[in-house]
Amino acid sequence: MNNEIKSMEPREVWGIFDQMTKIPRPSDHEEEIQSWAHNFGKNLGLETFKDDAGNIIIRKPASPGMEKRKGVILQGHLDMVPQKNSNKEHNFETDPIEAFVDADWVKARGTTLGADNGIGVSAALAVLASKTIQHGPVEVLLTATEETGMDGANGLAPGVLHGDILINMDSEDEGELYVGCAGGEDASALFSYTTEEVPAGFTGMKLNVTGMKGGHSGMDISLGRGNANMVFFRILNAAYGKLGVRLASIDGGSLRNAIPREAFGLLAVNEADVADFVALVEEISDTIKTELAVTEPDLKITVEQATVPSDLIDKKTQVRLTLAVIACPNGVVRMSDSMEGLVETSTNLAIVKSDASKKTILCAALMRSSVDSAKEDLASRIRAVFTLAGAEVSFSGAYPGWKPNMDSPILKTMQDVYNKNFKKIPEIKAIHAGLECGILGGKYPNWDMISFGPTIRFPHSPDEKVNIESVKKFWDFLVVTLENIPEK
Repeated sequence: MNNEIKSMEPREVWGIFDQMTKIPRPSDHEEEIQSWAHNFGKNLGLETFKDDAGNIIIRKPASPGMEKRKGVILQGHLDMVPQKNSNKEHNFETDPIEAFVDADWVKARGTTLGADNGIGVSAALAVLASKTIQHGPVEVLLTATEETGMDGANGLAPGVLHGDILINMDSEDEGELYVGCAGGEDASALFSYTTEEVPAGFTGMKLNVTGMKGGHSGMDISLGRGNANMVFFRILNAAYGKLGVRLASIDGGSLRNAIPREAFGLLAVNEADVADFVALVEEISDTIKTELAVTEPDLKITVEQATVPSDLIDKKTQVRLTLAVIACPNGVVRMSDSMEGLVETSTNLAIVKSDASKKTILCAALMRSSVDSAKEDLASRIRAVFTLAGAEVSFSGAYPGWKPNMDSPILKTMQDVYNKNFKKIPEIKAIHAGLECGILGGKYPNWDMISFGPTIRFPHSPDEKVNIESVKKFWDFLVVTLENIPEK
C-alpha cells in the first residue's frame, strides 16, 4: 500500500481503509475481514459480537453529557465486489488490493478498489476509535455478503440493536442525501443441451469481447454502457445466419450486480469460411463501436484461431439461446415519473455461462425497480422470453425497496447541518440500487433512516475510484451530524 494514502486527511479514516485493502474480502469469503473488525471493537474495550448471519455489531457508550441523545446506528457492509481486468493476475481470496493515488482520486491497479463500502466502514470504525468526537449512544452494524444477496441484512434478528436512527454510509455522491432505494430480484434461466460432433472441415475460433467499462448495474445502468453478452450474441446471431458458425462454449460476465465487461466464446467455423467470418466480425464490430463510441471508447472485438472444440452445443439450443439473449430486456426499462432523472425499473443480463460437465447454460439477470408491480411485470417478460426458448426459469433473492419519508427528522437535521457547515443545501435523492435500508427498515420499523457517502465512481468495475476531497467532507459531515443528533 502506498504510504501516501495513509498520510492523507482524514488520517483516522484513510488509515483504517489502508488496513482493509490488505485483507481479502470478496463476497462469501469474509471470515478474515469479520475477524479483523471483531478484534477492532474488542481492542477498543467495546461490546462487540458476531451474530449468526455474520454481522459484526459494536456498541460505544455516549460521550459524557450526551446520554439523552437518540441512539445512532452507523451501518456499512464488509464485503466487496471482486472484478478485475482479464490481463490482471489477482486472487481476491488471498491478494491485497493495490491501491494508489492518481491526482484527486484513489484507485486500484486492474481491480475493484473496495471503496464500496470500505470507506463507509472505515468512517464508522474511526468514530469508535475517536476520543474527541462528541456523540450520543452509537452502534456500528457491519453487515455480511451485501453485494451478492444482502445476507447479513436479511439475517439480522429484530431486537438486537437499540438505536433510533440508522445512518447508512453506502451512497456514492458527496453532497447528496438518499431517502429511498429500489428493490431487486434475481432471474435465472437454465438451458440444458446435448452435444453434437464438430462437422468435418470445421476449425476452432475464439470470439472475444473486451475493453468495456462495466460498472454497477444500478448506479451506472442509466449511462448507456454496452453489455458484453448482448454484443457477443449479436455477432453470433449474424455469423450463424450467414455462415453457419457454431457455438461450443460461452463465458460472459461474472456477477449479477455488475454490467458485464467481457464475454468469450469458443466457436467452430468452416475452414472455407474463416476469411468471410473474420470480415463479418470486423464489419459488425465497426457498427457496434460506432453505436457505442461515446460510452465504450475502448471496446475491443477480436477473433483468433483456437483448438478445434471436442464437441458443440446442439444447434437447436444454440439458436434458442441466441434469440432469447437478443430478445431479453436489458438496461433501463422505465424512468421514474415522481423523481426527475431517477431510473424506476431496469434489468442487467449479467451472466451467460456454459457448463460442459453439466451440459447447461446459465443466463442470469438482476432486476431492479422502485415500483413492485413494475418489477413483477418485468419478471413476467423475462420468464416469457426464456420459457418460449425452452429454458427453466426461476426467481430468487427478492428484497424490498425503501420508500422515501420526506418528513424524516434525521433528514431535516442533516440538511441543516450541511447547510450551516458547507453553505449549501444538500440534494435529496432516491437511488436506483439496492441499499440495505429497505430490508433493515422492515425489521426495525421504528428507525429513522438516511444514507450518504463520499463520491465514488465506477463501483463494481476495475475503474472504481474514490474522490479524496469528498472523503474529507463526508467525514466532517458525519462528525458534525453526530454532535447534533437531537435528544429523545
